[in-house]
Amino acid sequence: MRLLLQVLAEERDVWRHGYELMKATGLLSGTLYPLLMRMTEQGLVEAEWREPAQPGRPARHAYRLTAAGYAVARELADTIADRPFKGALA
Repeated sequence: MRLLLQVLAEERDVWRHGYELMKATGLLSGTLYPLLMRMTEQGLVEAEWREPAQPGRPARHAYRLTAAGYAVARELADTIADRPFKGALA
């Protein structure tokens, strides 16, 4: 979930399709779509049907972070940045 939040937070106001998110995160569809559904139910991500850019193509879901999702993404990023590197030499 952390990686998906990070990718969505990079351009938080941009609607992104699942295939684009799969490429950006390296997650497989069987992992990505359940995560997106769960995050939508939790109010972290919003989803909507988008009409195709080209005639004859099917409509697709698009996703973007909500304000709450962006806050969680920022909190996770800050938490990771504050952690000391465990393998650091003294």
